[in-house]
Amino acid sequence: MARNSRFHRYHNESDGYNEVNANRYGMPAFSLYTSTKIFTLKHHIDITDANENKLYEANTKVFTLHDTTDITDFRGQFVAHIEKKMFSFHERHYVTMANGLSFQLSNELFHIYKDITNIEGLGWQMRGNMFELNFEIYDQVGNVIAVIGQKMISMHDKYCIDIYRRDCEQIVVAILVTLQHMIRDRENARNNSSTYSSNNY
Repeated sequence: MARNSRFHRYHNESDGYNEVNANRYGMPAFSLYTSTKIFTLKHHIDITDANENKLYEANTKVFTLHDTTDITDFRGQFVAHIEKKMFSFHERHYVTMANGLSFQLSNELFHIYKDITNIEGLGWQMRGNMFELNFEIYDQVGNVIAVIGQKMISMHDKYCIDIYRRDCEQIVVAILVTLQHMIRDRENARNNSSTYSSNNY
């Protein structure tokens, strides 16, 4: 059953696909889903398929300056390593894949409504909407690779991603995990700013 949401692209495993995505980009090759474990000392993300089989997991080391994350597959094989550049206005993150491929995610500044993230080293771009929680990943010629939707209200910080190119699966998973870290960092920064402001009144 398709989930028809004009503005919000998240869909559950049982929904099958998002009708708006299908109409705009065609049927995805497959979809993946993420869930973040809560009440743990480390940031842990599980990535599953439509049948809730775990395909990947991401673990972030605690108490590190560079917010380092490793992604492994269901066999425990290394997939990607992610590091955040500290003190960067562009929210820059470095990604190294198991085959040695490396690239960087860097946000363009001064976009009020849209987020644009350049994926340097691949020539790709991620375009998003911080209010509707939707993001698309495009290749160097503007073809869609994947569409990401975040569940609006969820304790487990759930995302779904419709993938249109099977050959890009692991790269897209690494980008998705990085995006979750970027959004989490923004939320933490807003919360800290609000706390600071309230304490100074």
